[in-house]
Amino acid sequence: MDVQLTLTGLIGFFWGGFMTPIAIRLARDYQIMDHPDPRKIHKDLTPRGAGLALWGGYLLWALYAVPDFDGLRYSATAATLVFFCGYMDDMKSLSPFLRLAVHLYAAYLVVSPLPLPFFSRVLCFLWIAGTTSAYNLIDGVNGLCISIFIASALALCFVGNVSFGAAGASMALGVLCWNFPMAQTFLGDGGSTLLGFLFAAHFISAAAPVLAKVGPHELILLLLAFGGVPVLDTLAAFSRRIINGKSPFYPDRGHLHHKLMELTRSPFWAVTCLFLLHVLFLAGGTAVYTRLEVLVKTGLRP
Repeated sequence: MDVQLTLTGLIGFFWGGFMTPIAIRLARDYQIMDHPDPRKIHKDLTPRGAGLALWGGYLLWALYAVPDFDGLRYSATAATLVFFCGYMDDMKSLSPFLRLAVHLYAAYLVVSPLPLPFFSRVLCFLWIAGTTSAYNLIDGVNGLCISIFIASALALCFVGNVSFGAAGASMALGVLCWNFPMAQTFLGDGGSTLLGFLFAAHFISAAAPVLAKVGPHELILLLLAFGGVPVLDTLAAFSRRIINGKSPFYPDRGHLHHKLMELTRSPFWAVTCLFLLHVLFLAGGTAVYTRLEVLVKTGLRP
C-alpha cells in the first residue's frame, strides 16, 4: 500500500509539473490571459488555465479508481461541469448566477446518491456549492488557493480517502511549482473552482457515514472547520458586501489576503499565515471528526 501511494504521489506530481506548461501554451495560443487591473496585485499579462492540467489528471485518477469508490462517476461528471464553466468564464465572463447554478447542480450530483438525512443532505449540498465558489474567491495571491487545497487534500487521508488525498495533493504540488512564488500561470476560475469542488465533494463522500449520524450543531462545526479559510473569508466577504448595500458577488479588496498583504507588505507572508491558519482549522476538524467516528463505530451514536 505504501509503494502504491508513493507511486501515486510521484505520478501526480510529475503530471502536474509537466502538463502545466502545455496548459500555459494553450492559454497563450487562445489568448486566455489575465489582464492587470487596480484590484489585482500582478502587473503583467499572465496566462490562465493551469486548471486544465488538474482536470485532466483528476479524470485519469478517476478512471483508475472508479472500481473502488461508489459515486465516483457522479463526482467526475460534476467536476467536469465545474471546470468547463470556470474555463469558459476565463475566456469570456459569464453571469455569476449561471456559475452558481452549475455549482449547485454539481453539488446535487454528488449528494443525491449519499445516505444522508434530509437536513444533513441540504446542508452538505449547500456547503459543496459554497466551498466551490469560496476557493475561487481566495485565489488572489500566488500559491494561496493551491497550497490550501494541498493541506485540505492531505486532511482527506484522515477521513478515509487516502487515494484521492495523495493524488490530489501531489498533482497540485506539481502545478504549484509554476504558480509560486512567481506565477508563470494562474489557475483561472476553471482551476480554482475545480479544486474547491474536488475537496468538498470527496470530503462529503468519504465522511457521509459519520455525517449521517451526528447532530446538526456537530455537522455545522465539522463543515466550518474543514471549510477553513476559504469558507471563513467568503462568509465575511458576503456579509461585508450585503451590509454595505452591494451585491455579494461584487468584487473588492477586502479579502483576508488583501488585509494581510497590507499588514505584512509581503504576499509570501500573507500566503504563509493563511496556510497555517487553514492547517489549524483542518487539525481541529480532524480531531472532532475522529472522535465522532469512534462514537459512531462503537455504537454510542445510534
